[in-house]
Amino acid sequence: MSFITKLLKSKTKKNYKIGIALSGGGVRGLAHLGILKALNENQIFPDIISGTSAGALAGLFYADGYSPDEAYEIFRDTSLFKFAQISFPRKGLLSMQKVIKILEENIKAKSFEDLKKPLYVATSNLNDGIVQYFNKGNIIEKVIASASIPVVFKPVLINGKTYVDGGIFDNLPIDPIQNNCKRLIASHVNPLEKTEELDSIIKIAERTFHLAIGANIKTKKTRCDLFIEPETLRNYGILGLSKGKEIFETGYETTMKILEKNNPF
Repeated sequence: MSFITKLLKSKTKKNYKIGIALSGGGVRGLAHLGILKALNENQIFPDIISGTSAGALAGLFYADGYSPDEAYEIFRDTSLFKFAQISFPRKGLLSMQKVIKILEENIKAKSFEDLKKPLYVATSNLNDGIVQYFNKGNIIEKVIASASIPVVFKPVLINGKTYVDGGIFDNLPIDPIQNNCKRLIASHVNPLEKTEELDSIIKIAERTFHLAIGANIKTKKTRCDLFIEPETLRNYGILGLSKGKEIFETGYETTMKILEKNNPF
């Protein structure tokens, strides 16, 4: 990065006090809600949000005005597989129609512009081979695109382009908000772990995707004022049946412990 670029970035007006980036992570994404609850109880209220995949879903409910507890009540004791419908198309094993129905029944805002807090959603544009961040227009189709894990879920067509899970290119989307907030929090729910159990196509798909989206996290960690990564989440799969309460509480308890030792806000 050149000196001039750094100088221009340093002078960029930062319109928001606290931003938070929420990673993808399948059912582990319920931990985001526990993390947000702990932050709120410590009087830390993010006012701009970005999310990928499960983080986009959690971020959507928070940006729409739901408390973390209220959002958790909607998603508790569920998994992406319980939400999803089995289908047999050429492009994916599962359909997100039930997830779409849940969002349509509960999200009050119809567009990004209607949300109570600004939200950016990371998606992967397969046609152009790039990450694309949405923050305008229709919400639901873009959040669904962000959460559509390749092969497992059907991709989403938006304006003639094919979109899938944003985690392919950016599983911790700090870039779209970092220069617009004074302090940045990252909630990462994908601690890497070793595994011996790769005895099904679903487990292989899950493992491959998990490893791929873990790239560049160490570098991004250094760019955040607060980085939260509950280590015990490695005990939970990203696509298996969810132990929703345990995952939610893991996020909450980890964040409370971090803030007890060091609250940078």
